[in-house]
Amino acid sequence: MALPVAPKPALRRFHQARWDEPIIFELTTPGERGILVQQPEPATSEALALREDRLAPLRRAVAPALPEMAQMRVVRHYLRVSQENLGADFNIDIGQGTCTMKYSPKVNETIIRTPKLMDVHPLQDEDSIQGVLEIFWRLEQMLAEISGMSRVSLQTQGGSAAIWANIAMIRAYHESNGEGEVRDEVITTIFSHPSNAACAKAAGYKVITLMPDADGYPDIDALRAAVSPRTAALMITNPEDTGIYNAKIREFVDIVHEVGALAAYDQANANGILGITRASDAGFDLCHFNLHKTFGTPHASGGPGAGASCVSEKLVPFLPGPTIDKVGEKFVINRDHPQSVGVVAPFFGVAPNIVRAYAWIMALGADGLRQVAEIAVLNNNYLLAKVLEIPGVCAPYAQGKRRIEQVRYSWQELFEETGISSEEIGIRMSDFGMHYWTSHHPYIVPQPFTLEPTESYSKAEIDEYVAVLAHVAQEARTNPELVRSAPHNQTVHHIHHDDLDDPARWAITWRAYQKKHLSN
Repeated sequence: MALPVAPKPALRRFHQARWDEPIIFELTTPGERGILVQQPEPATSEALALREDRLAPLRRAVAPALPEMAQMRVVRHYLRVSQENLGADFNIDIGQGTCTMKYSPKVNETIIRTPKLMDVHPLQDEDSIQGVLEIFWRLEQMLAEISGMSRVSLQTQGGSAAIWANIAMIRAYHESNGEGEVRDEVITTIFSHPSNAACAKAAGYKVITLMPDADGYPDIDALRAAVSPRTAALMITNPEDTGIYNAKIREFVDIVHEVGALAAYDQANANGILGITRASDAGFDLCHFNLHKTFGTPHASGGPGAGASCVSEKLVPFLPGPTIDKVGEKFVINRDHPQSVGVVAPFFGVAPNIVRAYAWIMALGADGLRQVAEIAVLNNNYLLAKVLEIPGVCAPYAQGKRRIEQVRYSWQELFEETGISSEEIGIRMSDFGMHYWTSHHPYIVPQPFTLEPTESYSKAEIDEYVAVLAHVAQEARTNPELVRSAPHNQTVHHIHHDDLDDPARWAITWRAYQKKHLSN
């Protein structure tokens, strides 16, 4: 019996809700309250009074200028604001390549909201937070097994912070060998995540960037020419941000080791390799994971995230501290690490995200983690085949070969034909409730867009996304001004780059906006 053929996906009618909603600070009404704050019990007040000499310097001279609003108005305000946004729970979020926006199970949100987690404080006595410490310790063991490394620190609050911790450990290792001043160069590749080069540069290293060969792979001959006794480390993403996996990665690591340098594996793109290959298999000395990218914790729009720094045995002494150790049946916070690079983030990690990642791994198990990778790769290569059917699209490099978990495509042919840029197509996509990300600068791939479907999306959702891409590409040919003047169904108007390119006009907070743009 033949399976029924799925109907061609129709373009959804979409129009973003638009509210003339003020900033919450503008809605404040002095004296209005959402809740009545319970007064402390007499015994608590008496105890605090005895410590007044210690508390007085900590007490604000002026109350914080927080919005004053009734509860119903707060709920209404944030519901309206939420309707004016796109997000991973709202639209088919395939188009956030290299950031791995994937579904975060809602049961994990229930788990992290238990008072047993929400009401604890990292400064509590460790005897009173044994459950939290055990989850940290167990997740470290899991990530050590997944990466093949000896020890893990969960202290960092995101992937870039974990890269910074890695570069700090690289420096500490060479300093311990008396080579800290000699080894002042770090090698990376143009398609590795830019945070590798940025962290190395911020740490004072000279950065050498390898460009791709004709097939898009890091040039191994360029690596041989770059290494020297001055090399501190190779910091490389694999698969790179093009989705291309470097099958010669072990050879790269060996070349670096031959000159006494270290090799650091940026595993931000690990979504397609879980259970298939490990950092240790290629001989890496250290690596990191972004828990939001690979292990089902929310991306959180820049924070708080969670990173994991994983190291081989020779780098264990330099891990950020404190560490969570198991002594007998007890879990302890160990601050006795004389060679540690020290504290790289507050306390010992972002507990809610650690618990989310732990729950995600426990729910899947080893077989489930490999299935995640297999489906992510299947989805990506299906998407690759469908996107390449759209006239005007190409996928530079590695022609005819499959990619891992994402692809960096190019609209260059369409741009030359119509004058419509990749950025303009991406903005028009938002009129259909979707979007995509272009790429990191510089645009080595011209008119780029980077798609990453992950394991979360069904074939029907991928087909719907491709149908929108194809429709907008056709609009670029038949009605380019419609695309150029987008968005039309969104809450925002067309944004001009004059403001984006002028730091003097940037306003990151509401108070900065008031000062810069409303004070006159």
